[in-house]
Amino acid sequence: MGFFKNVIDYISKASRLIFKVENNSLQFLLDSDEYFTYPIENLNKTVRNSFEVEDGFTISNSDIFLESVVLKNDSQWSGQPRSVYEDYFKYKLNIKSLVTLNRKDIGNYEFTTYKIDDSFILHLIYIWDSNENVFIFDSNGKLFTTLLSKLENNYSYEYQDHQKGEINFDISIVDDNILGEYFQSEH
Repeated sequence: MGFFKNVIDYISKASRLIFKVENNSLQFLLDSDEYFTYPIENLNKTVRNSFEVEDGFTISNSDIFLESVVLKNDSQWSGQPRSVYEDYFKYKLNIKSLVTLNRKDIGNYEFTTYKIDDSFILHLIYIWDSNENVFIFDSNGKLFTTLLSKLENNYSYEYQDHQKGEINFDISIVDDNILGEYFQSEH
């Protein structure tokens, strides 16, 4: 009986979503049993559609821009999702210089701090899970710092004194896929 319980527990833990949006908050799986909830005020959620996408949406407010892309089973990215999105982001926002200051990988999370056009910093939280990719840009670093410190106990934020950018993005890689071919069907 203990063997079957262990198998059921393993399947249950493996099927839990790493990231979800519920009740005007973002929820992040910290370990197999605990979610960290980050409330978002004045969030604007827009559903995004493409032939290759099972589920896509953007969320934005003055501090956060998030795009979630869940590809259909018969679709794939044209390269590594984070690199493809980074190139798309630079192109759409006419960014001349995107310099990586710091990057940390923890499980299915990647935390990156960028210097944009030698003028301000911007944080990216990239989350991946099977066929879902979530890109979260955080202008003030509050979500970035809080989530990272929940995943890494001794994390210390080193960008308090740096100029922060503003979030005013109206972009979507899902909407722009038809022209940019960022992902496509395998057949």
